[in-house]
Amino acid sequence: MTSGKIAKLPKIGVRDSKLLTARKRSFLYDEIQSLAEEVKSYAISPLEINNAMRSNISLNELEAIHFSRLIDSLNKVNAIYLDSPDVIQERFGIRVSVLSQKPIKLPGAKRTKTGEGAENAIKVISEHKADLRYPVVSAASIIAKVVRDEEMEKISDIVGLDLGSGYASDNKTVSTIKQNLNNKNLLPHIREFWKTMDNIRQLRMDEFLGQ
Repeated sequence: MTSGKIAKLPKIGVRDSKLLTARKRSFLYDEIQSLAEEVKSYAISPLEINNAMRSNISLNELEAIHFSRLIDSLNKVNAIYLDSPDVIQERFGIRVSVLSQKPIKLPGAKRTKTGEGAENAIKVISEHKADLRYPVVSAASIIAKVVRDEEMEKISDIVGLDLGSGYASDNKTVSTIKQNLNNKNLLPHIREFWKTMDNIRQLRMDEFLGQ
């Protein structure tokens, strides 16, 4: 996205997706698509997360793997802005740069990945809560949120249950999962290593024991 198009993002209302209504996100999704030269998203399945965590691969590491794959799949990129899930934002940037096959430079970092083509290295800015600071990251958060919501609707249709937003803070999500723990169609869509699941199972156990 050119600097001129990036400047348009705040003007059309782009901001952190969590601060927007579903209707506004849907509108901005189409606007962002029209401004961007290329838009890509990856979905990480519960199965992949479960397998990774069984292998002692953290969610942060798994995100870094997918960020690096996205970087490697893009063409003619000068700069990448990462919304670091790690509060030690430099560490996440280094993780992504090590995993990427492209030459990377990390401003302010003690370690920078270079190599063949280093003169054209991609500048990677890794910051915690970058979606609140950079319009391009806010735009990416909107794309991701719209895609995620659509996926949740598809899953709800597949299993025949209203799963709500899928977030731990959503009472509808928690209630539906709690009432359908034995539903074989639902379980493949739930992360095994999820604190919310531990809490739900504990609640069910407490109810069974009459506590």
